[in-house]
Amino acid sequence: MAGGCWARAQLGGMLLALLGWVSSCVTTFVPLWKNLNLDLNELEVWNMGLWQVCITQEEGVVECQPHNSFLALPPELRISRLLMCLSNGLGLLGCLLAVLGLEGWRTCEDKPGRKRQLLLAGGVVLGMAGITTLVPVSWVAYNTVLDFWDETVPDIVPRWEFGEATFLGWFAGVFLAAGGLLLACSACSTRIAAPPAPACREAPAAPAWAGSHHLHPKNADLVI
Repeated sequence: MAGGCWARAQLGGMLLALLGWVSSCVTTFVPLWKNLNLDLNELEVWNMGLWQVCITQEEGVVECQPHNSFLALPPELRISRLLMCLSNGLGLLGCLLAVLGLEGWRTCEDKPGRKRQLLLAGGVVLGMAGITTLVPVSWVAYNTVLDFWDETVPDIVPRWEFGEATFLGWFAGVFLAAGGLLLACSACSTRIAAPPAPACREAPAAPAWAGSHHLHPKNADLVI
């Protein structure tokens, strides 16, 4: 019964990890980290991402331009780009390790300890991927809030606001961390089956004469 529960926990953790990894990859490359609506032209919306800036004009026309220089980016965008790429790599590695350690996978069936180690390593790596996703998204969101409420900027100046990728990144980080936690807990709670004990050998039957009280006539003189 317990083994079936932990098998379902592994499956659920794996699904959460895959969903979080895909969401993290989408968050990395979509230019929707920040949105800017111009008061002078409400039909023009600016969207900023880690790799490019896009302008959505009326009638659905979208023009995108990549960032000219990596060093010219704000510090939070530079570090966020590196952390998100690291998160994508860790998420892929964690999913591969966790798949090899699942109970239903035939890899290393004769080595349950190795499967347990792979599952635990996959859960830990997925947890690290979740952290490296939450940190840059939260940092960009924090700076966006500071800039929005900056009193030194005149009210007529447009302000950047949260983009859709910010919320998607939060969900991705939570899914990765939750999936890694489930996998790690299932690995720690799964006991390795001990090898069967060797069958007890039956003692050889005693000879019929051992239990007899009669002595051979030749040894009768030894009895006192």
